[in-house]
Amino acid sequence: MRRTERYRVTKANSLWHIYKTVPFWKVVKNFIVIQIARYTPFLSMKNWLYRNFLRMKVGDETAFALMVMLDVMFPEKISVGKNTVIGYNTTILAHEYLIKEYRLGDVIIGSEVMIGANSTILPGISIGDGAIVSAGTLVHKDVAAGTFVGGNPMREIYSKQEMDQRKKEDDFLGDY
Repeated sequence: MRRTERYRVTKANSLWHIYKTVPFWKVVKNFIVIQIARYTPFLSMKNWLYRNFLRMKVGDETAFALMVMLDVMFPEKISVGKNTVIGYNTTILAHEYLIKEYRLGDVIIGSEVMIGANSTILPGISIGDGAIVSAGTLVHKDVAAGTFVGGNPMREIYSKQEMDQRKKEDDFLGDY
């Protein structure tokens, strides 16, 4: 279940209310920082930009691949644990503007998480430690720690117990 706060609007759709919800110059600054980070090949520089200019929580050794698109309006609502990989061209949203309302929600990505390329993470989502998100997945609900999910709609491919068993078998076969 996604955890978002809902804000009703009247008359025009919620996107027409954008600069009542977020300052224009904040969006401009965030856009510039995100675009610089999308193209830089230096992982430590990306993390520094995200922490210092966007006020994101980013763990040590976390890697944002080329072209990752963060929420331009509310990046401070995104938190990523340590030693996590965010795949190429992934989009992480902390807001959604609809016709009669807009919604805001924190995105919490745990440590040692692998998010495949071209995935989209919606607002209000939590992805547990050690989870794997397959490439091209629309993450529309929470992902439990240690599970492997994928697809659109997203579904569980392997539970934590199944993933642990697969790791044991891989370790056993790796001895030969």
